[in-house]
Amino acid sequence: MQARPPADPLRLYGATVSSRLLMGTAQYPSPAVLEAAVAAARPDIVTVSLRRESGAGRAGESFWALIRGLGLKALPNTAGCRTAKEAIVTAQMAREVFDTPWIKLEVIGEDDTLQPDVFGLVEAARALVAEGFKVFPYTTEDLVVAERLLAAGCEVLMPWGAPIGSGRGLNNVFGLRALRAHFPDVPLIVDAGLGAPSHAAQAMELGYDAVLLNTAIAAAGDPAAMAKAFALAVEAGRLGRLADPMEPRDMAAPSTPVIGRPFAEPQLGARRA
Repeated sequence: MQARPPADPLRLYGATVSSRLLMGTAQYPSPAVLEAAVAAARPDIVTVSLRRESGAGRAGESFWALIRGLGLKALPNTAGCRTAKEAIVTAQMAREVFDTPWIKLEVIGEDDTLQPDVFGLVEAARALVAEGFKVFPYTTEDLVVAERLLAAGCEVLMPWGAPIGSGRGLNNVFGLRALRAHFPDVPLIVDAGLGAPSHAAQAMELGYDAVLLNTAIAAAGDPAAMAKAFALAVEAGRLGRLADPMEPRDMAAPSTPVIGRPFAEPQLGARRA
């Protein structure tokens, strides 16, 4: 697959990527559908789970061959891990399997919402950074947690938009806006909970650097069409942000000029003589 020229490049741990849409690779109906979705969206980075690799029989070998064949950068994740220790061991195994120091770090702390365990997350991030990993932590929009993760050595933050797979969009716009304002120079990627292309555009309009999603594309009736829609939404949101949009107003402002009008409109409620 031919890469696009980096007209608006994003820097992540020293690597330059041209697409600001990161895609997950789970839950697709078939490898062919996944390939079609990737071709439609043209991401530079896809996330992959170590759980697709099986020690007995190498059941995940064909999947990993497919990912390599796409010519994209793999971002392994520690999906499903519940403790810092489990996430650290999974990351170490992923580095061997996928041959990359990049790791999307997930430490899940609650079953119903799959909310990150931010205490275990910071613990695991600190340990992995010390081992040379380039950590992409799946976190909340909490400012204090963000500070702790950056102090631990993370150079990228991935706050959730909503619970994983919920499709609810951006549940806490105020918190996400505050996070962006507090860390203007840190790459921020909205991860999880997006369900429609408009959600991705909204995240980019808030000033986020990229979005990562999986279920919204994989579970769509036409994953390839949905992948393209998300890619276009990300580009539109980014362009809108860079174009410096107008501020909202409380009162109407006419878009047609009033100077030169041949007569004045009567005032609402005015009585005729």
